[in-house]
Amino acid sequence: MDPVTESAPKVVKSDAEWREQLTPAEYQVLRKAGTERPFTGEYTDTSTAGVYECRACGAELFRSDTKFESHCGWPSFFTPLAGGAVIERTDVAMGMKRTEVVCAACHGHLGHVFEGEGYGTPTDLRYCINSVSLRLNPDD
Repeated sequence: MDPVTESAPKVVKSDAEWREQLTPAEYQVLRKAGTERPFTGEYTDTSTAGVYECRACGAELFRSDTKFESHCGWPSFFTPLAGGAVIERTDVAMGMKRTEVVCAACHGHLGHVFEGEGYGTPTDLRYCINSVSLRLNPDD
């Protein structure tokens, strides 16, 4: 994995502004790095063509043609959009080392990326993303 170099977020809001803009579930995941329960998210089984955007700031993150069925309980993508759409950070919470994925524009928590799981994808990566962090903008 080649993580994008982290820079300051382009979208900056106070905690109060985020709380006002986001639902409690969106706030818990996007701003507090929570996780929605598996198999409950709006986009877990969606196959609609389009672009997945950050629910907090609207930045384009993933295309539907990179989404695949991983049967893990969350939407899975094998690559984000080019151009630094996401940032990957080391996450040592919960007693394990993982790679957190955040929106490059607002630094909202999206999920985690895993490597080497044997899925038949071009990158051998699984971006495991919370549905509540995303909004699908369907193709016309």
